[in-house]
Amino acid sequence: MDAIPLSVQFIALAILLLLSGVFSIAETSMMALNRYRLKALVRLGNRGAIITTELLARTDRLLGVILLGNNLINAAAAVLVSIITVRLFGENEIALAVGTLIVTFLILVFSEITPKVIGATYAEQIALPLAFLLKPLLKGLYPVVWFVNLFVQSLLWIFRLRTANPAQNKMTPDELRTLVLEAGNYIPKKHQSILLNLFDLESITVDDVMTPRNQIELIDIDSPPEVLRQQISTAYHRRIPLYQGQPDNIVGIILMRKVLAISGADDAEINAARLREIMREPYFIPSGTPLFTQLQQFQENQDRLCFVVDEYGELMGLLTLEDIVEELIGEFATHSPLQPAHFHRQTDGSYVVEGGSVLRELNRKLGYHFPLDGPKTLNGLILEHFRDIPEPGTSATIVGHRLEVMQTQNRAVKAVRLAPAAEGTKPSSKAAHEG
Repeated sequence: MDAIPLSVQFIALAILLLLSGVFSIAETSMMALNRYRLKALVRLGNRGAIITTELLARTDRLLGVILLGNNLINAAAAVLVSIITVRLFGENEIALAVGTLIVTFLILVFSEITPKVIGATYAEQIALPLAFLLKPLLKGLYPVVWFVNLFVQSLLWIFRLRTANPAQNKMTPDELRTLVLEAGNYIPKKHQSILLNLFDLESITVDDVMTPRNQIELIDIDSPPEVLRQQISTAYHRRIPLYQGQPDNIVGIILMRKVLAISGADDAEINAARLREIMREPYFIPSGTPLFTQLQQFQENQDRLCFVVDEYGELMGLLTLEDIVEELIGEFATHSPLQPAHFHRQTDGSYVVEGGSVLRELNRKLGYHFPLDGPKTLNGLILEHFRDIPEPGTSATIVGHRLEVMQTQNRAVKAVRLAPAAEGTKPSSKAAHEG
């Protein structure tokens, strides 16, 4: 080595450090790649992404060739620094120790930390081009990599460790939710909201979104023809349930277009017999059915409306396909006059709401934190809290939210004033009461 000029040795050292940095940046960028972005590029036919996917399919081989090259170059750089040190200062132990520290510093800064930070920051831009270099290098060094991996696999077998299979790396619902939340710059706000609502369909039941039975528009099939005609002509919905005797005894559903067709065809009177000819059989589902399950049942049964019953077969409410769609994309239709009015905001920031308002809707639209594992409506929550029907003017604090009963009627709370929802309010396990 004495015949080689020092300038050439320094240039060789710089080249070794540069090559070591290339292997380091290749290792980090390959491992830091977004696998889902990579799959998308593969579907688009990106050649670099295809080769990268092939390399990542066998991580042991990929890391083998990268670390093999990196360690060989780092060892060569250390030897070269020792030669340069001996050439400049002789076989001085202190000089050799200083030379070791210097080469360690150079490798850390120029071949390890800096390249790896860059590789982690620009993973896609770096990994895909380097794949064209790593693939032929892996083929050329494959016998050495295979020999080294024999010992690696033996050690893994001894410790009973299994290498991860990329095909088994499935994302959990929580991870998908986080991915959607963090993709705010790439997914429009409305689309993001729909996706998040879709994740909730498994945890939401039909009880959360159904129309309560006291708000269902019903027609008594045994009513006189003139009453039937008047009720049908003023009906708000396109599908009207029919009952016989008691409102809980649903016997069928009529489509308004069919009623109009038979009444307009021959101007015949609308009576119970005519309605029975065109009505459809009612479709009942048990309380507590997950909303996503019911959506699938609507699709399989090619139906759009069902009735929710409790364990005793008593009618609890009505659910339509539109209710599920609104849970996903938000309200898109006007409400029936039978349903609660919109929330009325007061000048002091409080809200006056109907007692029948659904708690999930209050939480989502007004920012409250009412519990959802018990009563579904504000009226039910208040009655459960008081264990009685409170008088108008009664105030209470439930899970951190102050409310005042404004009106009661027919053994139910009809109107409630809610204090503004404080930002960051957490649900509390206790509720204070003031009479």
